[in-house]
Amino acid sequence: MAKKNKRQTRSAPIANIPAVRTEFNPDYSMVKKDLKRIFSLAGFFIIVLVTLSFFLK
Repeated sequence: MAKKNKRQTRSAPIANIPAVRTEFNPDYSMVKKDLKRIFSLAGFFIIVLVTLSFFLK
């Protein structure tokens, strides 16, 4: 038994939308701060691993 496909009816397009342009000005200061912290921690751990590799050999 085949399934019946129901078509969804589209509503009429809204014609009275005002053309308001807003400037998209995101603030990435928190992201930059987090990335600096992540890279500094990653660098620290890489230095620790390299140092440990000399002592453990």
